[in-house]
Amino acid sequence: MNALDDRYYELEKILGQEFSRLSAESHTAAIDRIEKIVGDENLDCDFLRVDGYLFLPPGGSVTDLKHELNAAHRAGLREVERVDDIPVGKFTTDGVLRFPRQAQFHPLKYLNGVARATTDRGSRIFTETRVVKVEDGDQVRIETSKGYSIRAQAAIVATNCPINDRLVIHSKQAPYSTYVLALRVTREVEHLLLWDTAETAEEEKQTLGPIPYHYLRFARDNEGDVLIVGAEDHKTGQASDFEARLAKLERWTRDHFPFVGEITDHWSGQVMEPVDGIAYIGRNPGDENVFVVTGDSGNGMTHGTIAGILITDLICGRENPWTKLYDPSRKTLQPTAVADYVAENANVVAQLRDYVTPGDEPDAEKIQSGGGAILREGAKKIAAYRDEQGTLHKFSAVCPHLKCIVRWDGCEKTWDCPCHGSRFDALGRVLNGPAISDLEEVESSENEIGSAVESQAELSGHRSSA
Repeated sequence: MNALDDRYYELEKILGQEFSRLSAESHTAAIDRIEKIVGDENLDCDFLRVDGYLFLPPGGSVTDLKHELNAAHRAGLREVERVDDIPVGKFTTDGVLRFPRQAQFHPLKYLNGVARATTDRGSRIFTETRVVKVEDGDQVRIETSKGYSIRAQAAIVATNCPINDRLVIHSKQAPYSTYVLALRVTREVEHLLLWDTAETAEEEKQTLGPIPYHYLRFARDNEGDVLIVGAEDHKTGQASDFEARLAKLERWTRDHFPFVGEITDHWSGQVMEPVDGIAYIGRNPGDENVFVVTGDSGNGMTHGTIAGILITDLICGRENPWTKLYDPSRKTLQPTAVADYVAENANVVAQLRDYVTPGDEPDAEKIQSGGGAILREGAKKIAAYRDEQGTLHKFSAVCPHLKCIVRWDGCEKTWDCPCHGSRFDALGRVLNGPAISDLEEVESSENEIGSAVESQAELSGHRSSA
């Protein structure tokens, strides 16, 4: 969609009106490109043009909504308009903006179709291959965990969070977890997109960090329509009350959509939030032929397509008007962005207290089957998981990226790093970066605290890169 998580009037404050316009232009172009690919390749992925509605929570700021309408018009989105109400659901709100010609599709069906179209043209796709190093040069060198090496003209690191550097990008974005429910729809409804400016009017006033909000859409499965609704965000690894968050989300949904029935699915996901609200797409800082795509916030579908357009132009030596907007090397000195940058990095350093706190449980006997907990064994923190058969599995709780202590995520049954968002499955195997290796066996280095302090000191030394 071209209605962004961060308001257009906020982007104007931080980056200026021209970058706000280019942001709208690029996201609109991405929607059009996806639609063209679907048509040209005859992809069966439930692509549908729909309207999107941005609305205020009860008591939300009408003034801010008017600012957003005017900023959207200045950004070139002249068809955005204020309307009286939302076409579906029960809402008490003082303001609604309609963003026409948004789109939705089934992402896995789309991805499978694009993959088939790619291989039909002679390309090859390799899976189950873990990359552990990407080196720049006249020819880039990519190394896998099994010792294989690949050389190419260019490499694109599109791993949600980059795995190719330790600090530069990671200090300019922060990982947040978000929760989602899918509920059966019991009557025919118009498909549309919905999101509010904040979960509550009080949160709308928040000045630092991303503001949590509700986001909704209707989709169709084999049995009919479902309503997909998400919210209740928090810093990754820094909350454990997922049951309460899902219950709160369900109450909010049933209050506003009384026609929904049973919950068909629930899950949580992770988004990377850049300090200035714009993704990092382009040359990796300091490199010539290594490119990154990250900082997607809540706009990964369009950002992925923007990256396909922009990075292709950069590799081929073509001019692209979006290059400076998404440049991963950009430095944003606007006070709000700087304050957010400082606060997020201070939060990272604060997680080192985990080295001196007790564990989640006094001993492993307290861990139920299918559950995990952090234990303290002398000076060490241990990530302990008891499988459904009752066998206990123990790993070092030290994240191999920058040595923070991971925490148990009971919703997804993963170990999550509260510093930079690395995630590991219950058995310690890395799921997403920036970590590139699994959690170590219990008999890991005795010098974990010292290496953690070193790593975080190194991070602090890079703060000027904002």
